[in-house]
Amino acid sequence: MELKDFKAYVKQGNRIKAGSEEHLFMHEMSERARMITGKMNSGYKTQEELQILFSELTGMKKDETFHLFPPFYTDFGLNIAIGKNVFINEGCCFQDQGGIEIGDDCLIGQQVVFATLNHDSDPRKRADMFPAPIKIGNKVWIGTHATILAGVTVGDGAIVAAGAVVTKDVPPCTVVGGVPAKVIKEIKETV
Repeated sequence: MELKDFKAYVKQGNRIKAGSEEHLFMHEMSERARMITGKMNSGYKTQEELQILFSELTGMKKDETFHLFPPFYTDFGLNIAIGKNVFINEGCCFQDQGGIEIGDDCLIGQQVVFATLNHDSDPRKRADMFPAPIKIGNKVWIGTHATILAGVTVGDGAIVAAGAVVTKDVPPCTVVGGVPAKVIKEIKETV
């Protein structure tokens, strides 16, 4: 299986059956991702070195405005797209098989989890998975220990409070918090 074929398959939200060609491809890519994140997470690395390793991990060149504090974990890596001026704090886990897009000027807090896969609720098919992308708009701040679940879009300028579990889309310029996350307030833009 080719990466482009896998991405096209998951973009349609198709079931990934346990043991299928798509599932085996995910395992192959997991080994690759673990090898690269192992390099990222072992010993001190400069931001330049981390940008190079993250570019290798995602298959997309990152510029000098991208910053990462390791450790960083992912079990795929090749379905992450990140804009300019993004900061990812330490301990984040990106399950990106379903796709993760992060816009420009975003702050991702410590130990944030992005989970783009759900398992089948039928116990006989529990190992089957359903991918759905996570999309983070521009100028979004995601607080420490927040979890963003499959299929969620976070609108431009939004804030996800620390510890929130986001199960539904977040409107632009709002603050959401809680489990499950709900809108707490609107953000007024200032000049």
